[in-house]
Amino acid sequence: MVFLQNIWWYLVLIGVMILVHELGHYWAARFFDVKIEAFSFGFGPRLFGFKRGETDFRFCAILFGGYVKMAGEQFGDMTDPGDQNVNHDPRNFLAKPRWQRMIISFAGPAINLVLAVALLTGLNTQHYLRIPLPHSPIVGVVLPNGAAYQAGIREGDQVVQVDNIENPNWEDVMMKEVYGAKQAMQVVVKRNGQLLHFSVTPRYDEKLGAGQAGWMQESQVQVGGYVKGNDAAEKAGLQKGDILLSINGQPLRNASRLQEVIERTKGAPIELTYSRNGLVREVTLTPAQREMEGQTRWMIGVLLEQPMEVVKLPLAQAFTESCRQNLQFAKMIFKVLEGIAERRMSPKSIEGPFRIAQMSGEAARQGPADFTLLMAGVSLNLAIFNLLPIPILDGGVIVMLLIEMLLRRDLDLKVKEAVLKVGFVFLMVVVVFVLYNDLSKMLPPG
Repeated sequence: MVFLQNIWWYLVLIGVMILVHELGHYWAARFFDVKIEAFSFGFGPRLFGFKRGETDFRFCAILFGGYVKMAGEQFGDMTDPGDQNVNHDPRNFLAKPRWQRMIISFAGPAINLVLAVALLTGLNTQHYLRIPLPHSPIVGVVLPNGAAYQAGIREGDQVVQVDNIENPNWEDVMMKEVYGAKQAMQVVVKRNGQLLHFSVTPRYDEKLGAGQAGWMQESQVQVGGYVKGNDAAEKAGLQKGDILLSINGQPLRNASRLQEVIERTKGAPIELTYSRNGLVREVTLTPAQREMEGQTRWMIGVLLEQPMEVVKLPLAQAFTESCRQNLQFAKMIFKVLEGIAERRMSPKSIEGPFRIAQMSGEAARQGPADFTLLMAGVSLNLAIFNLLPIPILDGGVIVMLLIEMLLRRDLDLKVKEAVLKVGFVFLMVVVVFVLYNDLSKMLPPG
């Protein structure tokens, strides 16, 4: 059932992406009066469709993309100067001025960018829950063997600068960490009123496909409910919404510290200090061993949740925030590609259609906000991918048109065909790699 749900939501997601992208090409081509022969969802054999005017709107067997087929689009259509019906038809794509062809090629990625901004703008105007991101965050957890600890960062340090970003929030810090694998980042922290400078080099985590410095932001540890079969916390009077402040006298700056201390006690009673409606209280609990996710753990019977804030911005502010978020995401995508090119990061971090299908189902089950957020991210990724200067993609077409505009003449037909063949082979290699990569992540080892 879950598998079928994943497939359904993937088809919804990819269907919207294909429709929006190809509509960009379609509308631009119609605007410049280019004859459109086909508007296709998918590739390969035609399954069904309908014809309206001169355009065949159709669904094909391989639903991994789509295309708009324009008359005279292929280079071979323009090679015979004596063919009066093809070469001199003013509605052929290749008969149009280069600047018009460039706009038509750019229109698909452009409308994906517009969709990404529009989706996040709409999300920011609604009751959208997100993790609070205070500026100059405090470090809540530092793993003993992590890059941050070895550099000298300690729990309770306040991050006041990371590289050239002053007064950052934790999102800024995480972005630097994730795409900065094996690259030193300069961190300034405030400790006991003093400013200290450290150089932290995130390590590359093969499993996550990203840089990791081994630290986490300080955040409130909030009770979200109870664990069935372990009523220690419930009997002690802890309630949903209580904020856990300390355990055995140690401040709780992050939920991971709670579990760490409980495991060390090996069942001995623990002292918890917590806050409820502004009043500080204390309670003693005795952990019990329980089986969870294939592991035996000491637990006190509480489910923890991340305190969230409700965001509901006016339209203008929502649009501005959406642009900022998309620019941040785009920067991360380019930095990851840069890391892959420099061999600091692995191309295994790239997600393909199988993983996107899995993510689509998970996001849909979590709610409309999560699915909308995923859709915005996929739309942005699709726009950036199509603008890469790879022959056969929109970006490759735009680059060739720019070269011709600079040379003020057409490139040799054989050169264009050779470049397109190389681009096609490269794209097929990428497709095979991401499919294999997806399966290797999803299937059991061995």
